[in-house]
Amino acid sequence: METTKQFYHAYKEARTRLQIVLDSIPEKELVKKLGDSPNSIGFLLQHIGDVELLFSKNVFKDDTVEVKAKTVIDRKDTGVWINLKEISAYLSDSFQSILVAIAQQDDDSWEDEVTTKEFGTKTKAEAFGRIISHTAYHAGQIAIIVKYGK
Repeated sequence: METTKQFYHAYKEARTRLQIVLDSIPEKELVKKLGDSPNSIGFLLQHIGDVELLFSKNVFKDDTVEVKAKTVIDRKDTGVWINLKEISAYLSDSFQSILVAIAQQDDDSWEDEVTTKEFGTKTKAEAFGRIISHTAYHAGQIAIIVKYGK
């Protein structure tokens, strides 16, 4: 199997963890936080979508992607991410965007370097590891907040 297809399928599989959590969240729980944590479930979900779009645009160079990344800009939960339908649609769009962006990569481009202010210079393959771990990390946080948060 070609390298790009492997990365595509790896991300598609890794993203299932988030989808399982997302499918089980009632809208009223989007405001839940864990202890003194500053971020709600709604914020974290929105943040995942923002970062997927940022990766599509800035790492995988899909110039058709438009992203405002409000959670990255604000750097804190402002309490506005409380509409599950909107967040779910946003996450669906960001997921499709990153899959398209990954699929557009040449097989021999995964060792090309990309530089972002968030994580410096990495190969596309290393950056890919970053987006997988970012999504999984926050999906795990969300699952814990669902279970133990208030």
